Amino acid sequence: MILFNNDVVARLDWAEIAAELDQDGYAILSGLLHGARVLPEPLGALPAALYEPLSTIANRWNQSLGLKERFPDGSNAFQEQSRKAGLPGPRSYMSRLRERDYQALQQRNDGAWRFPLQLVALLSEPGVDFTGGEFVMTEQRPRMQSRPMVLPLQRGDAAIIAVARRPIMGRKGYYRVNNKHAISRVHSGERIGLELYFD
Repeated sequence: MILFNNDVVARLDWAEIAAELDQDGYAILSGLLHGARVLPEPLGALPAALYEPLSTIANRWNQSLGLKERFPDGSNAFQEQSRKAGLPGPRSYMSRLRERDYQALQQRNDGAWRFPLQLVALLSEPGVDFTGGEFVMTEQRPRMQSRPMVLPLQRGDAAIIAVARRPIMGRKGYYRVNNKHAISRVHSGERIGLELYFD
């Protein structure tokens, strides 16, 4: 099974993670998950453990973008809010990509109460279990070409990513940057990944 220790989240440098998310739209959590490649149901306490620090970032982003929506303190309150908004609440799924498979660019931007951050993780070993299959993000700023970013994930690594929008400080205040993500074509073997949504 995937092993996760709740204390690991508490020991993370959340100031550094927030700075990386502000700058690049992602932050890698090296070795967050370890063990074999079987996903338990549900994924233990991980969503609740991550929600508290991530909701602080999400609320700051919404405030910077001039959005009125705020995410409540505590995972239980957020789940209740999501239920009232008709959203399913925390859920995870595994992706299995084999030779020539890929995941097209996507962006989850379908509602004011959508949580602007999610977790992605890699459960197989690059160069051993598969080749290709890089996790890719793109960033689009106004009047600029899209910037591609390849996240150097290893087995057991996770990343927090911006799923749609995030604020960037410009000369005239904050403006909105759009993010999308994808997985490049797998050349050989099998790539197993995990995605965790909070809403």
